[in-house]
Amino acid sequence: MKTCFKPALLIAICFLLMITGKTFAQGFTPFEGEKTSWHGFDRYDYLMDTETFTITPFIATPEERTGMDDKNTPKGKIRCIVIVPKTAAPGNPATWRGYYWDHESQSEVELLKRGFHVVYCNIDPGKPWEVWYDFFTKHGLTKKPAFSGMSRGGINEYAWATTHPDKVSCLYADNPAIRPESFAALNLLVKNDIPVFSLVGTEDFLLPTNTLPIEDTYLRLGGRMTMMIKEGTAHHPHSVKDATFIADWVEQNIKPTASDPLFADTAAYVKTYYYSLENKYQFLKIENTYATVRGPMFTPTYDVYMAKSATHYGIKGLTIIAPNKPAAGNPWVFRADRVLSRDATVEQALLAKGYYIVIPPITAQSGPVRKDWDKIYATLTAKGFSKKPVMEGTGAYAGEAYEWSIYNPDKVSCIYVDNAAMRSLMEKKAPIDTLAPLAKAHIPTLHVSGATDPWLATDTRVAEQKYKALGGSMTVIIIPGEGHFPHVPRDPAPIVAFIVKNTKQ
Repeated sequence: MKTCFKPALLIAICFLLMITGKTFAQGFTPFEGEKTSWHGFDRYDYLMDTETFTITPFIATPEERTGMDDKNTPKGKIRCIVIVPKTAAPGNPATWRGYYWDHESQSEVELLKRGFHVVYCNIDPGKPWEVWYDFFTKHGLTKKPAFSGMSRGGINEYAWATTHPDKVSCLYADNPAIRPESFAALNLLVKNDIPVFSLVGTEDFLLPTNTLPIEDTYLRLGGRMTMMIKEGTAHHPHSVKDATFIADWVEQNIKPTASDPLFADTAAYVKTYYYSLENKYQFLKIENTYATVRGPMFTPTYDVYMAKSATHYGIKGLTIIAPNKPAAGNPWVFRADRVLSRDATVEQALLAKGYYIVIPPITAQSGPVRKDWDKIYATLTAKGFSKKPVMEGTGAYAGEAYEWSIYNPDKVSCIYVDNAAMRSLMEKKAPIDTLAPLAKAHIPTLHVSGATDPWLATDTRVAEQKYKALGGSMTVIIIPGEGHFPHVPRDPAPIVAFIVKNTKQ
């Protein structure tokens, strides 16, 4: 017999589901077994057999309260736990605790309030974790959970993530340890775009041997790692009492990052990230201490694309740093230097204003090749980049920026160089002797130089004299007390003002 529900009955059923809090996302299967309570949320306990790996419901004893007592675990069994939110967030997100159930669990409680599930398996990674992952994902939870790991839990989350990088969204690592084999495989986390948040105490014994080396490696590989270092705090206590920031970070980083729309085929590029390492100081009110913070959650972060191979998409090794919001006309800086430091204040200010930073590779033993630069220009302008980029270079790279501009004066908006050496490997003749095409095209130039830079008198001043004699416009800024290497990052204001003025559409 076919059963039909009247509209009024359907409304009543929906209302009943809402008032009981039992609303389930499509594809979600409620967890089996008798529930108990964990910090005001429904808790479901399970036992996994160590031989057959079958999972069956289990009832936590009242004496365990919110914790878990190993004494209550039958021999040959592994305890597993699921905590269910009142209402699941879209996609049924979850956070997986690496070890030490219910220890400083304020971040899990905050995430539950935001619709996350919390999952746990009381053993180190291995076959049981794979079985447990299959169990909760078949119930409809996300296939890319977030992870939280404190101390030994850090070992576990790094071990799982480096061996299952396609089954992780992000890692919250709290005073973590890491095994050598996991450390050696951190590149897999970066390759799979897995961000890390590391919360650690200044007096934690693992800080110099684990957390900082992980950060150094992540930075070298181009990954995203946010740091919070609590002043005057040892290995304990873990976490922070107000876990809002941790939950914010997890909520933001369970989602994949978007790709730059100017690139027709981002598969032709390797994507990494660029951001400043400027330290900031944040007050932790409840702990009555401060934390040194740095990384993506505290500073603008930009997508970096490096061409994988020499194809019609560009030259192998070509690097493009994309602004978060491109300015009108898609202006860009054609930067001769191959490395962009983390304290490059001028480039960071330009990225914030919507400029792309483009870094050409060196593809020949003799140095930069003009034909390569020509191809890069043609490739990018065909994709919608401005037809008149800013040319930039420091030291000997300044000469290369000048040399390409001399051959392409109609394709340059302006030139900015720092402590310039007016020589080039691109051509035999030095650019200081061939400035006429730039002067004729009225290309404005800016030289910034330390007062005691050895190339100030022999290169910048001579270039200034020659360029002005040809009718060209050159601005020279001298930094008192500095030599060839700046003492501090450049003040970007006058440099950016010069570039913006000369790149207006």
